[in-house]
Amino acid sequence: MLENLSIIVWSKEGCSYCDDVKKYLVEKELTYKTVDVTNNDYLRDILDVKYGVRHVPVVEIGQGNVYRGVTEVGIEHLQVAIDEVLVLD
Repeated sequence: MLENLSIIVWSKEGCSYCDDVKKYLVEKELTYKTVDVTNNDYLRDILDVKYGVRHVPVVEIGQGNVYRGVTEVGIEHLQVAIDEVLVLD
């Protein structure tokens, strides 16, 4: 169910890839929350621990207690992850 879908976009100011991700989610009418890592290195530390990356964007997609992190840059990776979640729904 889409109402149980949780999307978190880890991003920073001035990141065109981050803006592309947010635009894509708006076009798909998917709500999301943003974690802004601009000037917050400790948040990048969290990404490093969780996913082994310090770059953004990272998109977390979750339902219930199960979350998946999309760390690859490019809308095509996000599309695949969202399609997988919607198929399982």
